[in-house]
Amino acid sequence: MAERNTLVMPIAKMARRNDKFREVVWTGDKTQLVLMAIPEGGEIGGETHEGHDQLLYFVDGMGKAKIGDDEMEISAGDVAVVPSGKYHNFKNTGTGMMRLYTTYSPPEHAPGAEHDSKAEAEADPNED
Repeated sequence: MAERNTLVMPIAKMARRNDKFREVVWTGDKTQLVLMAIPEGGEIGGETHEGHDQLLYFVDGMGKAKIGDDEMEISAGDVAVVPSGKYHNFKNTGTGMMRLYTTYSPPEHAPGAEHDSKAEAEADPNED
C-alpha cells in the first residue's frame, strides 16, 4: 500500500488490522509513521538508531522490551520511548500478533517501504 497523503488517520485501528512486519504510512521532513506487527515468538530485533528518536505505541498483544540495560513487560496501551543511540529490542511473548505503530524522528526507512516479514526487511538492500 502506498503512503497516505492524509494528515488525520485512524492509526490505532489501522495498526490492529495490520499483519505486515513493517509498513511506512507517512513520511515528513522530520518524522515518519510506521505500522508494525510482530508474530508470536518473534521480535523486532536488537538495534541502535544513531541520530533517530523512536516512540513505539502498542495496540495489541504483549511482550518484553529491552531499552539500554532496562527490561520491562509491555502490553496494549503502553508506549516505549527510545532515545537516539540507545540499544533496544521488543519481543512478542504473548499469544497471537503483537501490533503497534511507531514514529521515527527523523525518518528511518524509505518512504512507502513495506515488508511482510522480518526476513524480508533484513534482505531489503535499502534497509541498514
